[in-house]
Amino acid sequence: MARRCDICGKGTVTGNSVSHSHRKTRRVWKPNLHKIKRVVNGKVVHLNVCTKCLKKIDELMPLPK
Repeated sequence: MARRCDICGKGTVTGNSVSHSHRKTRRVWKPNLHKIKRVVNGKVVHLNVCTKCLKKIDELMPLPK
């Protein structure tokens, strides 16, 4: 599974973790993704969606029956 939101494209971000003595080590921030099923054009589609888009998509797309 790619760590990318199917709606907005949010993905992993890399950077430095900085300690009190200002030493830097590499770290990764991962998006909070959820696997959901929604009906799109009469078909059930599986989506990987971040939580921000999940709030928006619940208003726009109905749940599958």
